[in-house]
Amino acid sequence: MLVVGIDYSLTSPAICLYNTEDGEFSFANTKCHFLASKKMHEAYNDGTIIATNYPCKWTTDEGRYSALAFWAEQQIFNTLGARSNDELSVFIEGYAFGASGKVFHIAENTAILKHMLYNAGVTYETVAPTAVKKFATGKGNANKDAMYDAFLAETGVDLMMSLSPKAGKVGSPVNDIVDAFYICKWGVEQSSRRDDEA
Repeated sequence: MLVVGIDYSLTSPAICLYNTEDGEFSFANTKCHFLASKKMHEAYNDGTIIATNYPCKWTTDEGRYSALAFWAEQQIFNTLGARSNDELSVFIEGYAFGASGKVFHIAENTAILKHMLYNAGVTYETVAPTAVKKFATGKGNANKDAMYDAFLAETGVDLMMSLSPKAGKVGSPVNDIVDAFYICKWGVEQSSRRDDEA
């Protein structure tokens, strides 16, 4: 079974993939992909975290959305290999209803990904951002710092040092990878609970 956690956005999407055949769930047993929008992250690959350069060949919003969704779909199916979609559980972070800014662009962008997954025969489940935050920290309104602190305490992996050593605060792609990791972990626990109940 491949479990996928997706923190999807226009500027810095991240995907965390976990194959149940790789042993007990842990950060070391996942693969986390993100799109590099900064030169310092281009071609970053430490075996667990893998960057792809942000797609730049688009001239319209629709072209951008398609390029992002194609990248996400590639990460999933390259990891899944020739196995069946029945062995795939995808979890996507839902919309933050208190968000401001390009909310319609965000919705359209995510809809293209969901449509691509639908056309590929992949079912997915959305997870409320508050549920992910509460799962990770115990508080549904946790900020990026609290999420990162929970991740650091759980994994011992200092993403800030490896990805943003000069940054004064938690930002992309660190917080996106952290969110994708916890969405994936949430999905693993939900899938396990359902298997136990079946």
